[in-house]
Order: sequence, then C-alpha cells, then structure tokens
Amino acid sequence: MMNEQLKMETKKSGNAFECLGMTFPSEDARRAHFLGLLAEKLKDPVFRTQEGFPQGTDEAILAMSDPPYYTACPNPWLADFVKHYGKAYDPSQEYAREPMAIDVSVGKTDPIYKAHSYHTKVPHLAIVPSILHFTEPGDVVLDGFAGSGMTGVAAQWCGTAPASYRHQVEMEWKKAGMAAPKWGARHAILNDLSPAATFIGANYNLPFDVDSFAKAGKQLLADVEREIGWMYETLHSDGKRKARIDYTVWSETLGCQSCGGEVVFTFAAMDDETQKVSKKITCHHCGAEATKEQMDLVFESFIDLNRPGTAGGHLV
Repeated sequence: MMNEQLKMETKKSGNAFECLGMTFPSEDARRAHFLGLLAEKLKDPVFRTQEGFPQGTDEAILAMSDPPYYTACPNPWLADFVKHYGKAYDPSQEYAREPMAIDVSVGKTDPIYKAHSYHTKVPHLAIVPSILHFTEPGDVVLDGFAGSGMTGVAAQWCGTAPASYRHQVEMEWKKAGMAAPKWGARHAILNDLSPAATFIGANYNLPFDVDSFAKAGKQLLADVEREIGWMYETLHSDGKRKARIDYTVWSETLGCQSCGGEVVFTFAAMDDETQKVSKKITCHHCGAEATKEQMDLVFESFIDLNRPGTAGGHLV
C-alpha cells in the first residue's frame, strides 16, 4: 500500500486528475484504468507465485483494492511510485543524523489510534518524531511490517499536524539541544503479509468521503439501537425511570474460610477514594482477613423460568 499525501494536494489539475504522472478525467476513470491493469496482472501465473501471495480470488482482491495506491496483493506499481516520488542518490549531498536521544511517551487514547484495534499497534504520535528526525519533507518512508498503517498516518501527520502539536515538539527538541524539525508530509510505502492489515491501513490513510461515512455510521448505529438497544436499558434506583447502561461491573463472590460467609470481592477489596484494590480482604461477617487466593469462589445454579423462548426453564 502506498500512502500518497499529494493525492489530496495535487491530484486535480484543472478538470483533470493526476496519478503517477498520468492524467485522468475523474477519480473513477483512474480507478477503472488501474483495476483493469491489475485484473490482467492477476492472470499472470508468475505474478501469483510470489511468496506470501494472498489466497484470495481475483474478484476478492480487486474488490478490496484501490490501485495504484492500494492493492490487496503485491503492488505492481511500487517501482513506479518510487521513481515518481523518490529522489536519486546524490553522493554530493551528505546525509548525517545523530541517534535520536529524546524520550517518546505517548498514550493510547488518541481518536485516530482508537479508530480500529490491531495487535502490537503503535500510536502514530510515537512514530512522528523519528520520521521528523531521520527524513526530510517529501522523502519516501518504507515500513515493511506496517500492520494497521500507523507509519503512513505519521508520515501524513508531519505535514498536517496542528500548530499546538508542532509547538510542543519544537519546544521538547529545543530543550534537548536539537534543531527544530522540518515539517512537511513524507510519502509512505506500507507493506504487510496480512491482507486484513493492509486493508485497515489503506482505510486509515487513503482519502474518503467524510460526509458519506458519517451518514452510514449514523444509520448503522440507528439500526443497532433499534435491534438490540433494549439490552442496554435498566431502571434507576427509584424503579421507574429508564436509564442507559454505560458499563457493567461483574464481581466474583468469595467464601470466607473462617466463617463460611459470602463476600463480594469488589465491595470488600475496592477503595472508593483511591480506586485501588487491596491485597487483603476483610470479611464483613466475622472480621477475618485473607487474600483472594486464600478464599474460595462461590457458584450458584438456578432455574430461569422467565427466559424468553423456553418452555421448561433454563439451568444457569
């Protein structure tokens, strides 16, 4: 998958759209042209014998792809992308970078990061400083194990970061004795063996119709609300007013080995003020102290006669 920031900035020239040096009357025309080329390429047995080639049908690969920017298989236009946006090596231009000696600490609560889950995911804001330090605006950045495409997001962020973020980074670098970073988008090539990963990465990085996405999202939420919204309703403590359940805390019930009394773990171990869990649990029946490991789990079996669709009840 090739993240091309200039797709948003320079794709339209007058009434034409440019892509890898070619001109098209519309984005649909560009997509149709490259999909046709990709369909022909998929018929090449040599192309399909590449190591790691996905085991999907031609139809599935074409349906997922948006060539030449993203293909759900090895991208035939990779060399064209590098030729078009890369810079030839010039021995007269010296490249030297000191190791990046600043701490980077970023949380995982950013809306962009949380837009789609993925294992071993790294926040894009943790990648931005490295790209700024080791590359120049317009450089090509390769991530051969791209996962969900956060390197591509970081490459774009170098050119679209808000003023507040830029000021924060510049102050941190100045404090560390480093020169101010050169802001500007980089071009990213993202690769991963997993078609699911590259599909997520493509949707993270390629432009899309925000209004259409918002409309579809609202419709989906409305459909879910209509179908299963009742599952998230409960009554307030007055037993009359309806309320929406934000989350439910399930707690284990433990048996005290001293008196046999039942102790609800959350109530006995959680400190409401500090929001911390105590290692020692005090039995409110007899006052004995014990750790959770020293107490027995309590189980309960009962017949649910009110379960919808069951004639004789259900053992829980």
